[in-house]
Amino acid sequence: MLGTDIDGSRKIRLGIARCLLGDQVRYDGGHKLDRYLRDVLGEYVEWVPVCPELECGMGVPREAVRLVGDVESPRLLGRKSGEDWTERMQEWGRGRLELLEKEDLCGFIFKHGSPSNAMGRMKVFQHNGGVLYTGVGIWARMVMDHLPQLPFEDDGRLHDNSIRENFITRVFTFKRWKDSAGKERTPGALVRFHSRHKMLIMAHNEKIYREMGKLVAAAGSPGHDGIYAEYLEMLLRALSYRPTVKKHVNVLTHALGHFKKDISPDEKQEMLELIEQYRNGLVPLIVPVTLLNHHVRRHGKEYLAEQFYLHPYPAELMLRNHV
Repeated sequence: MLGTDIDGSRKIRLGIARCLLGDQVRYDGGHKLDRYLRDVLGEYVEWVPVCPELECGMGVPREAVRLVGDVESPRLLGRKSGEDWTERMQEWGRGRLELLEKEDLCGFIFKHGSPSNAMGRMKVFQHNGGVLYTGVGIWARMVMDHLPQLPFEDDGRLHDNSIRENFITRVFTFKRWKDSAGKERTPGALVRFHSRHKMLIMAHNEKIYREMGKLVAAAGSPGHDGIYAEYLEMLLRALSYRPTVKKHVNVLTHALGHFKKDISPDEKQEMLELIEQYRNGLVPLIVPVTLLNHHVRRHGKEYLAEQFYLHPYPAELMLRNHV
């Protein structure tokens, strides 16, 4: 039975390297449990676990494998025996990708350091004895080539708070886009989606946000039948840029401008001081955002209340406590 979130809709579905959930499927019979993914993020997503090495027939335990040869199209070989698993994994992978197409995925988390599952920075052994460190796992490459719109990350990079926050923002935004586009594809629906994501997109890339605004303004006019696909490409490209302190300060200051006639000089000064403390690294982003949300509720600022920048994902994930 498919999981549902708290409002009754289907949970976000994410592909994941199965060992990260604690399943003992690695070559040595072990696992690489990531408790944040399983126990914290797992409360809000439905996992679609995949272990390419096990599923393509290698078994557990098994001989360790490595990437050998050309970085762009390496072979997957047993470390001691030299047994070549490349074609078998690719044949299995093509069938598995057909199944993943039906899973309504909103992202995928790979396993760092895995010759099948690493999304980058993987060792590729050369025939002359050298080693290159720019390889991509056989399965990970297939997924990223076949489902290029998905947000991707690996467990190693997700230990960085900024990368984790950005990845989860992209996942939840992609889910909202899919839900919106799946219900109604009209100029009005596109305007509403864009309007509610204004500040969020600005925090990632203001230049692309303004280009998106021009695109949305042309919605419904002749010759713009492909506007939804074009908008999604721009949305994903904008979110691929990580927010910076400077960008957040700009958005927070912009939001504060909506209270010119509502808050007292002392309240405005308090907000400005918190923004400055955030700029100087004295408090995390959650502090000025919390006070801003307080003023939004207190003064009934409906436009700001609908901005996903102020609540891009469940607060329980505590991501803005660390950026």
